Amino acid sequence: MHLIRRPLVLLFLGSALCAVVATYGDEPAPAATTPARDQSEKITLNDAILRALAKNFSLRVSSFNAAIADARFTEALGKFDPVLTGQYTHADGESPQLRNALTGVRPADTLTESDTYQFGLNGLLPWGLTYSLGATSTNSRGTFNLFADNYSTFAGVSGTQPLLRNGGFGPTLASIRIAQTNRTISEWQFKQDVIDTITRVIFVYNDLIFAQANLRSAHRAHELAATLLGENEKRHKIGSMSAYDVTSARSRLANREEGILFAERLVRDTENNLKALISDDHAAGLLTWRLAIDPPPPAPLVVVDPAVDFREALRKRPDYQQARLNLKRSDINFRLQRNQLLPRVDLVGSYGYSGYDTDFGISRQMVRDQDHRSYSWGAVVSIPLTFTTERGRYRAAKLQLRQADANLQSIEQQIVVAVGNSAGQIETAHKRVDAAKFARELGQQALDAEVRRLRAGTGSTFFVLQQQEILTGLEVSELRAQSDYQKALADYDRQLGVTLEKLNVNITAMK
Repeated sequence: MHLIRRPLVLLFLGSALCAVVATYGDEPAPAATTPARDQSEKITLNDAILRALAKNFSLRVSSFNAAIADARFTEALGKFDPVLTGQYTHADGESPQLRNALTGVRPADTLTESDTYQFGLNGLLPWGLTYSLGATSTNSRGTFNLFADNYSTFAGVSGTQPLLRNGGFGPTLASIRIAQTNRTISEWQFKQDVIDTITRVIFVYNDLIFAQANLRSAHRAHELAATLLGENEKRHKIGSMSAYDVTSARSRLANREEGILFAERLVRDTENNLKALISDDHAAGLLTWRLAIDPPPPAPLVVVDPAVDFREALRKRPDYQQARLNLKRSDINFRLQRNQLLPRVDLVGSYGYSGYDTDFGISRQMVRDQDHRSYSWGAVVSIPLTFTTERGRYRAAKLQLRQADANLQSIEQQIVVAVGNSAGQIETAHKRVDAAKFARELGQQALDAEVRRLRAGTGSTFFVLQQQEILTGLEVSELRAQSDYQKALADYDRQLGVTLEKLNVNITAMK
């Protein structure tokens, strides 16, 4: 940024928020407290930018988005967290018996009881395998064994590996990759918000410079009108000037007073806009805080090449990087939905060891000694008859991918136009500064000539007032051109995405 001479090093919104904390050279950061009201505080453009980065509400709100997206990424990673489970089940059952065919007597019901203990570790692996590692022990008893304890114990591992749908790293990691992309998008969005906030501060700061200079010009025009009125009244008293000239001068003086009121209102409104950008005060006292700004040095002549800078804009503009990431996210979802069109074919299997005894310790020991092996394997096939849901999702994902690609190309075109227009604004604004300065100098010369003619008796009040009006307009035009040139430079940096780089601003979104 051509308006800032000293480097800014920034880290915003401290540990209580997702934040960036700022430091500026060797100077201390602005005090957290707002200065006393009804007092004028002098600030530079650098001070205003620092205050905005530390206190702007829009940035504070935006900073949460990156932290939220990071939390969502952590949430997505949780799908691989192993789950430790424990379960106890007690069951009682009564089974009626058939009547004796000879006696017609129904025997007593068969009674069964069981206590089952389960303990396991379940989880998912990145290639789609779901696993379960655990042990089960069941104590079954009843009338069939006179309620003696019978312990059946098993310990082993089982798993299901998808081969087609949901098989492999792609489908399993899709949600994590999407969450990771969303996190990066949010970081670029926060960077864009910081750039936009800094640019708005520069714009409003220069608008305030113009408003204050415009107010000074209004006072100067009032002084010129008052001086002319005084001279006309003196000439009228000695009979060398008509009453009409005095009335015309008095009318123009009243008009100048109205101009001062409008100029003062513009200063107050623009000052409030700047305070809203650089302060976190949300009480009515904000309106009584007065700013005395320090105009930056005149900006140097800058020659830009939009054809060359366009490539730099593609590398550094946050909105373009977000569009690229959105295309990547759409491609991940497209691949996932394409995978969902496949039938489900899963390999299933288990392997472990069993134990059985009337004593729990012996049953468990049989498992530890691996005396009795047991295993199983097989395949499970599931094929939807229509794939209606899957086909709909696939078609939508395909269209979203094409939409994201078209959006990326559209943004490239917008960048070409925006960079070209912004470069043209710099050139035009600089020419306006030179032209307005020359016109203002000629206007001053013309006014001085008319005043000399009036004093010599060969001129008229009408032409002096006319030249004063012209000169005031030329002064305002020069001030506006200077302000627009400063803003054009800031806007060009924003269009290239290099605002933070020019200011040496470093942003770290803290989790």
